[in-house]
Amino acid sequence: MKLNPDFIVHKMDGETVLIPTANAPFHGLIQGNESVEVILECLSEDVTQDEIVDEMCRRFRGDRALIEEDVADVIARLDSIGAIQR
Repeated sequence: MKLNPDFIVHKMDGETVLIPTANAPFHGLIQGNESVEVILECLSEDVTQDEIVDEMCRRFRGDRALIEEDVADVIARLDSIGAIQR
């Protein structure tokens, strides 16, 4: 899976914002925390959900099962607005 090219990742004042282009199926802004930023970075290339979880575990301390749940939740939300290409 990969981030839909109709969405642009922008960092603004230390926050990460996902901005849809005119061609995107979603219209609005998505603000994310540091975890979402890492997930979006991973999605700049074709990646699996497990690879994203591995990267999150490298960067953050925490229970792997909780990280897997959080990543799955963010991926599902991004997928629901058309921001993920599979």
